[in-house]
Amino acid sequence: MRRILHLDMDAFYASVEQRDRPELRGRPLAVGGRPDRRGVVAAASYEARAFGVRSAMPMARAVRLCPSLVIVHPDFARYKAASNAVFSIFREVTPLVEPLSLDEAYLDVTENAWNEPLGMNVARRLKERIRDETALTASAGVAPNKFLAKIASGWQKPDGLTVIAPDRVEGFLRQLPVDALWGVGPVTAKKLREHGIERLVDVRTADPARLREAVGSLADWLRQLSHGVDERRVTPNRESKSSGSESTYPEDLTDFDVIRQEVIEMATRAIGWLARRELLARTVTIKVRYSDFTTITRSHSAAPTREEGTIVARALQLLERTDAARRPVRLLGVSVHNFCAEADHVGPDRLPFE
Repeated sequence: MRRILHLDMDAFYASVEQRDRPELRGRPLAVGGRPDRRGVVAAASYEARAFGVRSAMPMARAVRLCPSLVIVHPDFARYKAASNAVFSIFREVTPLVEPLSLDEAYLDVTENAWNEPLGMNVARRLKERIRDETALTASAGVAPNKFLAKIASGWQKPDGLTVIAPDRVEGFLRQLPVDALWGVGPVTAKKLREHGIERLVDVRTADPARLREAVGSLADWLRQLSHGVDERRVTPNRESKSSGSESTYPEDLTDFDVIRQEVIEMATRAIGWLARRELLARTVTIKVRYSDFTTITRSHSAAPTREEGTIVARALQLLERTDAARRPVRLLGVSVHNFCAEADHVGPDRLPFE
């Protein structure tokens, strides 16, 4: 039986700010953009969450919910440094560390450097080291698989530790609503409830045809999870499938020259990312969101490259296939996909426009 941990830093960006700026401790805090410029909450302290402030919420709404909210512009260099310190601690204990983001990861500690037979003890020691060495807190879930460990880590936040031993799995599953299932968001949960599936364990007895009608191809996967079965392994250094950047603008863009320059800069950043990893990309994609929130994407695939002129030209060609400037633009994005290693590329493999 595997011993899997899911560790999730508590209100990570906000906690780093409160750690580094004592005057912010105990105050409702949001990290993100300005409310008068369409800013979005990237992270909220637990003091702010008490007012209903949540990540991904428009900052203007967050201020309405909490007029005393302190807004801090994000400092990703500091957050990355804190993340590196935490992940260094993880990797001292096991090489089987699968990052999910800067602030959370799965660890397989079935075998570990401390020779601890109990996952609970590994999690407790990791939490103590994180607190001692970074002055931050993490919540941990311990379980026989990734699905259960991730649910457990959120059970007693902040600074929690929840263990689901093999003989407690069934009892734990019976407590869970259907939207605890991985892959079930609000829309899917509503569809399941419309079919009489309220609890996770109801998935087991649901008519297969009705379940498939509600969730389509997710049906078989959800049925496995409803029995607590998840065979996914902890996979270190997961391969990136895409990279890019996007920006939401405080005022809609209507000048095509400005829009072109934004696309050029984003494409150049993507090229730098490819160069640092010695990768080539086959596909370039642009994303445009107009002022009415209509969002479109355009992609082009061709021979693998990271040549600046080629990728920038392809991004600009794709921009020409949109209504940018003819319609005000709220958001732009450029990304690259379908990678191959530079050493593996042996010749052209041209594909048509998609």
